[in-house]
Amino acid sequence: MQQIKEEAQFRSVINGSVPVVAVFKAVWCKDCHYIEPFMPDLIHQYEGRLEFVHVDRDDLPDLCAELNILGIPSFIVFREGQEITRFVSKLRKTREEIEEFLDRSLQVADALGKN
Repeated sequence: MQQIKEEAQFRSVINGSVPVVAVFKAVWCKDCHYIEPFMPDLIHQYEGRLEFVHVDRDDLPDLCAELNILGIPSFIVFREGQEITRFVSKLRKTREEIEEFLDRSLQVADALGKN
């Protein structure tokens, strides 16, 4: 998963036609560490349909404030620079909940049409 270190890099990455899942985390976040063991499997499972990037909310606090990231880990899917879905809460997220969110994000992307 590519780590985003600069806001300009983030804006460039989310502008593609393939949906991009931005995962907002922090080093100190226990719930963020909880998802680490299964994230590589999820990334592989959705390979070719979704791209994944990691944003440390402490590295880009202004961007996180702009996107209203209050709880982490949080997931926002972008396509062509526009947010299409989000999974943001202060609660721990299970693998099943993340899979449901990713499946729903793909359905939304398909419903919006492929350009």
